[in-house]
Amino acid sequence: MDQVFAPWRIEWVEREDETADDDCVFCAFRDDDADREHRVVARGDRAFVLLNNYPYNPGHVMVIPHDHTGEYRALDDETLLEHAQLKQRAFAALESALSPDAFNAGLNLGGSAAGGSIDDHLHTHVVPRWDGDTNFMPVVSDTKVIVEAVEDTYDRLHEAFAEQEGTSVPGADRAVRVEAPPKGL
Repeated sequence: MDQVFAPWRIEWVEREDETADDDCVFCAFRDDDADREHRVVARGDRAFVLLNNYPYNPGHVMVIPHDHTGEYRALDDETLLEHAQLKQRAFAALESALSPDAFNAGLNLGGSAAGGSIDDHLHTHVVPRWDGDTNFMPVVSDTKVIVEAVEDTYDRLHEAFAEQEGTSVPGADRAVRVEAPPKGL
């Protein structure tokens, strides 16, 4: 069994089960304003940006439309546009906060065959990448090492989103509110 010491994860492990009735976790986070607790870093009218609790790399976020659907073609034009604009903002915030060398971005559509664990509420993964970020751990021991606490990454990304044009922060521990489309990101 692989073990990696990650003491900051205890808050996630001991959290109250908010989805005991098989509710969608993304819908629960969409409807709740405990943004810092859920690691929602930015919100628009039709989509939001969530820091992944099980990141592939530091800064791994998901852009999630409000609509509960696993079918990409079911999204209306306004939702598609805002989803795309929030992806642009996520790239810009990640560049500002973490200075990655590249990104992987994509959707897991179609259930378990696509590799996703939540297939009934689509979401786009945006994963920052750095030259040389694959070290011996995944190759030798099938273990991924995350070099920064998720809470620290949240703070850095929250600040980077808040610095963007057309945004505001509605209060302590709240996600950055995206009020206008990005310009030149």
